[in-house]
Amino acid sequence: MAKSSADDEELRRACEAAIEGTKQKVVMSIRVAKSRGIWGKSAKLGRGQMAKPRVLAISTKAKGQRTKAFLRVLKYSTGGVLEPAKLYKLKHLSKVEVVTNDPSGCTFMLGFDNLRSQSVSPPQWTMRNVDDRNRLLMCILNICKDVLGRLPKVVGIDVVEMALWAKENTPTIPKQLGNQQDGPVEVAGAEGDMKVTVEKELVSQAEEEDMEALLGTYVMGIGEAEAFSERLKRELQALEAANVHAILENVPLMDEVLQGLESATNCVEDMDEWLGIFNVKLRHMREDIESIETRNNKLEMHSVNNKSLVEELDKLLERLCIPSEYAACLTGGSFDEARMLQNIEACEWLTNALRSLEVPSLDPCYADMRAVREKRAELDKLKSTFVRRASEFLRNYFASLVDFMISDKSYFSQRGQLKRPDHADLRYKCRTYARLLQHLKSLDKNCLGPLRKAYCSSLNLLLRREAREFANELRASTKASRNPTVWLEGSTGSSQNVNNADTSTVSEAYAKMLTIFIPLLVDESSFFAHFMCFEVPALVPPGGLANGKGGPNDNDDGNDDDLGILDIDDNDSKSGKSTAELEALNESLRDLLDGIQEDFYAVVDWAYKIDPLRCISMHGITERYISGQKADAAGFVRLLLDDLESRISMQFGRFVEEACHQIERNERNVRQVGVLSYIPRFATLATRMEQYIQGQSRDLVDQAYTKFVTIMFVTLDKIGQADPKYADILLLENYAAFQNSLYDLANVVPTLAKFYHQASEAYEQACTRFISTIIYYQFERLFQFARRIEDLMYTITPEEIPFQLGLSKMDLRKVVKSSLSGVDKAIATMYKKLQKNLTSEELLPSLWDKCKKEFLDKYDSFAQLVAKIYPSENIPSVKEMSELLASM
Repeated sequence: MAKSSADDEELRRACEAAIEGTKQKVVMSIRVAKSRGIWGKSAKLGRGQMAKPRVLAISTKAKGQRTKAFLRVLKYSTGGVLEPAKLYKLKHLSKVEVVTNDPSGCTFMLGFDNLRSQSVSPPQWTMRNVDDRNRLLMCILNICKDVLGRLPKVVGIDVVEMALWAKENTPTIPKQLGNQQDGPVEVAGAEGDMKVTVEKELVSQAEEEDMEALLGTYVMGIGEAEAFSERLKRELQALEAANVHAILENVPLMDEVLQGLESATNCVEDMDEWLGIFNVKLRHMREDIESIETRNNKLEMHSVNNKSLVEELDKLLERLCIPSEYAACLTGGSFDEARMLQNIEACEWLTNALRSLEVPSLDPCYADMRAVREKRAELDKLKSTFVRRASEFLRNYFASLVDFMISDKSYFSQRGQLKRPDHADLRYKCRTYARLLQHLKSLDKNCLGPLRKAYCSSLNLLLRREAREFANELRASTKASRNPTVWLEGSTGSSQNVNNADTSTVSEAYAKMLTIFIPLLVDESSFFAHFMCFEVPALVPPGGLANGKGGPNDNDDGNDDDLGILDIDDNDSKSGKSTAELEALNESLRDLLDGIQEDFYAVVDWAYKIDPLRCISMHGITERYISGQKADAAGFVRLLLDDLESRISMQFGRFVEEACHQIERNERNVRQVGVLSYIPRFATLATRMEQYIQGQSRDLVDQAYTKFVTIMFVTLDKIGQADPKYADILLLENYAAFQNSLYDLANVVPTLAKFYHQASEAYEQACTRFISTIIYYQFERLFQFARRIEDLMYTITPEEIPFQLGLSKMDLRKVVKSSLSGVDKAIATMYKKLQKNLTSEELLPSLWDKCKKEFLDKYDSFAQLVAKIYPSENIPSVKEMSELLASM
């Protein structure tokens, strides 16, 4: 029997090559003939319905844990190579029908439920024999059962017959190792790559029994061997004769067949030769086509590359091209205000052109091209030319603006007219060139240094002239009486009323100077920092505290620091400030404002000469302005205010030192009696100083109080030490006067309250010493006797004291008689002595009360000692003595 195409390994490899790349595995491949038919009807073969050779291949594809099955139809190309024609998914196979009109039973049709048009006649597949048909259909049914879990509808074939055929044609694989005697091993399943031997059982057991029964009923007469042998020989000869006769009859037919075969063989050989020639030509033609396609692809690639190269070169040429109008503007254009828009556009173009030739914007492969290097050098030359021309113009422009303003006297204060400096027009003209300065910075940062110095130098002349003229006219127009600087001199010739002149206009003039110029200087600093492109934050805090008050009218030009321009670089909007940039800004501000402080110093010195105490109010005004300056860029203005504060503090310190020297000169005078002159004068001075305090000048005044009072108390002690006899009287009278004159101020000024309490303690101590001196002067023997008793009580018992020398009862009687006889006269003498020594009559009542109280306390102690030591002795009682003092 001919070998089935299902076992053709070469056919399977060809099928696998045709579907290579689909990741599908061929399970079975078999050759078939394709024709068209209709369900349930036979197909008549004609010229239009000739059977076409095809190959059916069943393939599978594993996808995860699932397996997909396909039925592929492959056809032969012109070169005899298999190529895919159609693809069916077995999951859509719904019907298998064997065509009944085909007597051989080798034709069948496959029905799929996903075909677009069921009206189109499905193809009919015809196998070489029934075995090939059964092998293909069994393979399809097994895959549908195992993979898809269902079977399609089968029509025109008995399923049982198919099962019997499958059992009879189960392939066996002989063992290749060892146990060959065990016989073949049956393996059911699809065909593998190895050869199999198929054993068929010709008849079944039942058929064999039927045949034996049939043979048993037939009498062949083989009992006689010779007769049977002769019979067989005769039949054989008859058969041979019949065969020879048939052969002889068929010789002409065979000759015709042989001739036809020979001619067909010749045609086949000719055809084979022609096909070989055509194959060679086709191979050469194929090679030529491949060569042409290769060259064509290269040409297309060259064309695309050349087109891209031309586009890139056009872009590069566009970058390298310098517009004539920009070149003319950069090299020789005018800087007039009307031409500034063209200059700015030229600067922007130049900046962008330079950036476009740098590596971040330009492809690195172009960076080293000679044309790019030459164009970069040309742009650098344009940049340096433009920067030099613009810098020279701006330096001359700044100088001409300031010279024009200085030459016009109407810009400055004149006699009888104070004029507030107005720089609005100046800043407006400068703003015209603000964008130009920003572009100059982006082109060459080093060019800003000379421009900043030129601007500072020119504007410094204008600011100093304005400040000088304003300060001169301010001093000339302020009318104020000059107060003497001698406040605490010991001379009695000076009057107290000369210090009461009103000098408030002096401090008002100083405040006006600050109100006008401090906001102006802050605005100029702010405008300068923005105009000259310093990368610093806002210079004036929101709300405008530049004048220390924040009033709406304190700064008429509050928006002058806004240049009305946008920053070119993104970095200009950063809030972080560079230390180096701030240092450069402060250095430039020093050049801008340096020298203007001299005119402020002149106003301070002038105010000091008129009234030194006005330094207090000027110090408070300056402190308020200092607290209002918080912006970093106003650093020089803050330094100016600090210097002004130091100057005011120095002048006031001079006044305080001079006043201290006036106090110290009191001790070199003749003997001092009564209240010293600087005590009441200090009270007047303190009252005046409190009236002048403004803002944060309290510390300055408190320091002056401390110096004054300390020197006053030290000088008072020195004067008292010069005359010890009357020292206590001098001290108590002056400390009392200090307390009386400063009582009201001490209640509101903590520093003076501290010295008030110090004076009160010193007064009490001086009173105690003075009263004790007067009492002992009149009753010395009495209280000396009591002191001796008190001293002995530390060493002996009270009972032994009367037996001591000088302390007997007799001695007690003598002391009491000598001291207390005429005690009223002695007390009167004490009062007269107290009255004689005091110069302040208002102190006498309080001192006399203290004296009587002190005397009673001492006498009470004496009476208690006598009652304890000398219980039998009688002396005037304390009550009698108290009544006597009360009656006097």
